[in-house]
Parts: sequence; structure tokens; C-alpha cells
Amino acid sequence: MSPLFRRKSTDLVADATASVTEDESATVHRKGYTPSKKELGVVTPKRTVQGRRVQDPAPANRKEAYKQLRERQRAERLEASEGMRNGDERYLLARDRGPERSLVRDLVDSRRTAGSYFIGGAVIVLIGSSIAIPAVQLASNVLWAGLALAVLVDSIFISRRIKTQIRTRFPDTTQRLGSLYFYGIMRGLTFRRMRVPKPKVELGAEV
Repeated sequence: MSPLFRRKSTDLVADATASVTEDESATVHRKGYTPSKKELGVVTPKRTVQGRRVQDPAPANRKEAYKQLRERQRAERLEASEGMRNGDERYLLARDRGPERSLVRDLVDSRRTAGSYFIGGAVIVLIGSSIAIPAVQLASNVLWAGLALAVLVDSIFISRRIKTQIRTRFPDTTQRLGSLYFYGIMRGLTFRRMRVPKPKVELGAEV
């Protein structure tokens, strides 16, 4: 092969390479050009396929369906009972709903009430009255009168406290004060551990 022919071939290859380089450069630097993620080496994350929610298998027969129904109802009752004890408004009875009733519960639960001892004292009085001994029967009657007086005085105190706090915190309430008094007194007659909803405040706490 002649030297002239080799020189011309080399010049043609160089020209072709330069042309390709210029075209690529023009493509890369073209105004408004945005390189793709593939060119930048960025991998597009794949979308996670969300599976369908797994449902309980359909009952095979009527007995199985009844069993599932009883289990579901039992779970719902337990949830409602726990919610009621915790004071969840969704599960409370109509008599326990509302911020005014919640305040009354806190006012009663923050102190000891004579009514919480009334039931225990009444049992003692009932037993003492059945004993055919005049002294025991007299003591039972005195205890009964003392309990009744203590509950009466305590109920008056509870009612006054409820009246003051409700008028101060809920001046525009539509709740009847008499209904709130009765609600507080009846809660005060119940043992603290047996109260529903359960107390949220400790004894002696400021409400």
C-alpha cells in the first residue's frame, strides 16, 4: 500500500471521528436539553406492588358463621367496655357524656366522700339489726343515723362545689344543675374502685 493512500485513509478516519464528536457535543450542549436519568446513572425505583387486604376466610357452614359472629361480638363488647372504663366519649352512655359530666366526675373523684362508706355501713347496720340484742340494735340504729347525716352533709358540699365550678367554667352550659348534682351524688355513693368511668384524678388533686 502506498504512503499516499495510507495518509488519506488516516485523514478520513480522523475527520469522521471529529464529526461524531462535534455532533455529540452539539447534542449534549444543545440549549434546553435535559439528560435522562439513565444517562446520569440514576436508577428509577420500582413502585411497590400493594397486595390486596387479606380477609377472613368465608365460613364453611352455618355453625362456623355463628362462631365467627360470636367472636366478633365478644371482641366488640370488650372494646366497648374498656372504652367506657377509660372515659372514651365514643363508648360512654348518654348520662356520662359531655365536658360538664367529666368535670363533675373529677370533682367527686378528687376527694373522699362519705357516700363511699355508706354501702359498707348499711351492711353492718343490717346485720346488727338482725341480732336480738337491744344494745347491738341500738348501736346499729345510731350508726345508720350517723351515716345518713354524713351522706346528707357531704351531698350538700358536693352540690355546692359542682355549682361553683360549672358556673365558672361553663357559664353557657345547657345542662341542668339539678341533674349534675344528682349525677355527682350518685357517683359519690359508689366505691371508688367500682366507678365507671374510672377516676382520672388522684385523691387530693386540684381540679
